[in-house]
Amino acid sequence: MDILALLPQAGLNGLVIGAMYALMAIGFSLVFGTMRIVNFAHGEFYMIGSFVAFFTYAQWEVPFALTILIAIAVVGVAGAAIEWVVVRPLRTDELSSMIATLGVSVVLQNGALMFFGASPRPMPDVVSGLVHLGPAIFSASRIFVIVAATVVIGAFWLFMQKSRTGRAMRAVAQDQEAALLQGVDVERIFPFAFAIGVVLAAVAGVLMAPVFSVSPFVGATPMLKAFIVVILGGLGSIPGAVLGGLLIGMIESFGATFLGGVTADMLQLGVVIAILLVRPAGLMGRKEA
Repeated sequence: MDILALLPQAGLNGLVIGAMYALMAIGFSLVFGTMRIVNFAHGEFYMIGSFVAFFTYAQWEVPFALTILIAIAVVGVAGAAIEWVVVRPLRTDELSSMIATLGVSVVLQNGALMFFGASPRPMPDVVSGLVHLGPAIFSASRIFVIVAATVVIGAFWLFMQKSRTGRAMRAVAQDQEAALLQGVDVERIFPFAFAIGVVLAAVAGVLMAPVFSVSPFVGATPMLKAFIVVILGGLGSIPGAVLGGLLIGMIESFGATFLGGVTADMLQLGVVIAILLVRPAGLMGRKEA
């Protein structure tokens, strides 16, 4: 097969995978940046979003736009509740809070395994057909994922920049004590930030459910890659999460296409190590004072 013919498809797949990693990493980075908590259950909220998509869209034939809103509502409420019940009592102890989120991950994954079984479940595409751009032919469903993810990331950026709550979350992330002095209700911001963070993971799960199959273990790889992306982009940096997600997605797609999956994973880690040797704080991270 002509190598040049594979380049556009590999680029498209890289954008799809990168968009998923970016959404996951933005949510992960938001929680860490605001609350200084590593949420090891982040991948399970991706899994919940994918199951919500499977049942509402594939089984009950709910319109896909409404499916996304249902996933946002379900995961948002669940995330706020978990922050209130599990994370809040342990917030001052970083190690205990990390272990607690790991426990939440185990409970959610095994709960899904108990109720839904281990077999992967395929989902139909949201958009069918092919798109012709010059000599290149692309799947319309994958272009839809890229466009939808871009809209979500753009909406999140506007929310963080323009809304009162978004500005309050940025203030808490920069300096919690200064935010308190300015009248920010930090106790209200924490569950809100946690809920938004896991909602972004759920939206990634909804968008990727037609691309990949749905199962209780579907969130494991996105969670691992999101963690790598956050380290690469810079802990707590939202732009870094987007840039890192796209970079990792492109390396994974082109590496898997031309070198194989195992080599692609090695190449990803090699690039991450090389960048961190030059910029220990990540691509857009700031050094601690």
